[in-house]
Amino acid sequence: MFLAIDAGGRERGGDQPQSMIRLFVNALAASAGGGLTYVRNIVPHLAARDDVYTSILLSPKFRQEFTDYANLAFVTNDVYGSGPRRLWQEQLLVPKLIVRSGADVLLSASNFALRKSPVPQILLSRNSLYTSQDFYRDLKRRGEYRLWLDTKIKGVLAKKSIHWADRRVAPSKAFARELENWTRVPVDAVHHGFDQDLFFSNDPPLPAVIQQKLEATDDAVRILFVSHYNYYRNFETLLRALPMARERLAPRKVKLFLTCRLRSEDNPGSYGAESAAALVTDLSIGDEVVELGAIAYGALHRVYRACHLYVTPAYAESFAHPLVEAMACGLPVVASDLAVHREICGDSALYFERFSEAALVERLMEIAQSPVCGQRLSNSGLQRARYFSWDRHVDEILAIAESLMRG
Repeated sequence: MFLAIDAGGRERGGDQPQSMIRLFVNALAASAGGGLTYVRNIVPHLAARDDVYTSILLSPKFRQEFTDYANLAFVTNDVYGSGPRRLWQEQLLVPKLIVRSGADVLLSASNFALRKSPVPQILLSRNSLYTSQDFYRDLKRRGEYRLWLDTKIKGVLAKKSIHWADRRVAPSKAFARELENWTRVPVDAVHHGFDQDLFFSNDPPLPAVIQQKLEATDDAVRILFVSHYNYYRNFETLLRALPMARERLAPRKVKLFLTCRLRSEDNPGSYGAESAAALVTDLSIGDEVVELGAIAYGALHRVYRACHLYVTPAYAESFAHPLVEAMACGLPVVASDLAVHREICGDSALYFERFSEAALVERLMEIAQSPVCGQRLSNSGLQRARYFSWDRHVDEILAIAESLMRG
C-alpha cells in the first residue's frame, strides 16, 4: 500500500497554500551510492523551504533515516525486480501517487523517467555507465556478458527517458555535454551540492577496530579511497600502483585505506570483487591494503582527516561526491583525468591517465616529496569545496520546476 504521512500523522490533504510548488520526488530506486547520498542531502534543504511542499517516494528500508517535517511527506513502498521489470512497475504505479499527492511537478531522481507523467517532469540523469565505452570494454574483458547486456538494455531505457522528460538535469557540465552528444537533446547542468555543516556536525566516534587500524599506521603515508567495490571505480589500477609506490617511498611505508571489503557479498550490485582480492595476493600488498568496510556517513570525516592523500582512479563518473568531501577535509587529491574530475576539482587536484599505474605513482610522489605541493592543493581544495551548495542546487531545481509550471 502507498501512503504519504506528514509530521502530524495524517494522510496529506490539499490544504497547502496555492502559491507553493507541490513537488513529487521519485527516489524509489535510490538504494546505494550516489542515489542515496542525493536523497539524504536534499531532504533537509527541501524541508527548510516555505515555498514548496514535497512528497518523496522511497523504499521503506530507508524511511527510518529521516525525521518528520511539517512540509515534507514520505511515500514508502517496495517495487520488486530490477531493470525493465522495475521500470514497468513504476510506470503503472507512480502516476497514481503523483495524482493523489496533488503535485505540480515530478522530479525523477534515479535516471529513468515516466513515459506518461501526469505533471511536467524533470529527470535527473546521473549514471555515467550507460554512455561509458570504457565500462563496456571492461565488462567484455572480464567476461561479464550478462552485466554488459543488462547495462545496454538499461541504457536504451535511460536514453528514452531523456526524451520522455520535459527537462533533463545532469550533476556536472561535462556529463551534461556527454548526454547531449548521446541523445541530441538539451540537458541542463546543475551541480550537486555539499553541506559542510551536515558533514561535520555529526561526531560519533569510529568503531574501535577502525580506529585501531588507523592508529597502527602512524609511520605510513596514508592514502584513502572512498567507494564500495565496483568495476568503474577502477580499483585494479590503484592496486597495481601500490608496489611501485611502496618501492619509491621506502623506507617510509604506504597504506591504502578502502571503505569497503573486497568480497562480493559485502558490496551492492553484482560486481565480483574476487579478482581484486586475488590481485592483492598476487602483488603481495596485503600489508599495504587496509579494508575498513563501510563507514557511517556521520563518522566519515574522521577517516578523511586521519589520512594524508585522497585518490580516485575511476574511469566513469557524473559528479563524485567523495572528491568534494576530501577537499573539504583538507586532503590533497589525485584523480584520474576525467572531464568531470577536472570540473569538480579544478586546480585543487593532480591528474593522471586513468589506466596508468605509473602515472598515478608519479602524481603521488609529487605530493609525498613536496610538502609545498601538498599544502597548496590542501588550501585550494578547502576553498573549492565551499563552492558546492545543496541550497543552490535546490534553488536551481525549483527554478526549473517553476518554469515548467508557467509553461
